[in-house]
Amino acid sequence: MNCTIDYIKNWLKANLTKERYEHSLGTADCARMLAKKYGLDEEKAYFTGLIHDCAKCLPKNEMAQALSECELVCGEADNQKTHHAPAGVVIAKKEFGVTDEEVLSAIRWHTIGKLSMSLFEKIIFLADKIETRTRPIEYREPITKLLEEENGLDKALLLCYECTIKSLVDRKLTICTATVDIYNELLKAVM
Repeated sequence: MNCTIDYIKNWLKANLTKERYEHSLGTADCARMLAKKYGLDEEKAYFTGLIHDCAKCLPKNEMAQALSECELVCGEADNQKTHHAPAGVVIAKKEFGVTDEEVLSAIRWHTIGKLSMSLFEKIIFLADKIETRTRPIEYREPITKLLEEENGLDKALLLCYECTIKSLVDRKLTICTATVDIYNELLKAVM
């Protein structure tokens, strides 16, 4: 990284909506807390949480340009809600000078996840879902309670995937096969 947290915050304020900026701050705080709980680098987690949605509000032409530099998987080309994750890797590298592969991977997979996520990737994925600034308590509370149990991180992630799959079914939307595979992997891990 070749810039300060103040620079990043100012850049995010200028390039995100107010709510998305608040969400980014919340994700950063939550990522730091989870990193402390699981013995990982708290400042690295905070930084990653802060920039995880850096591409969320890109204008269409800039999003298209960033996506042209990415490899999309699992129907991502058809799902504009997830485009910001791969595009975020491009922005993190170019705008903030990020070279840490663990940070870049956590940004890349914070929306759909992937099989065999690292502990760091899981923390950023989960922090994005349960941060307290913009996520409703009725959604996050059942997930955060699971963190206190044995194998709680995987149980919390499993519940996130369960909610996602139910929502997709309820809305009659396509479910990526990777989502099902990740759900099954997590289910096995907690059994």
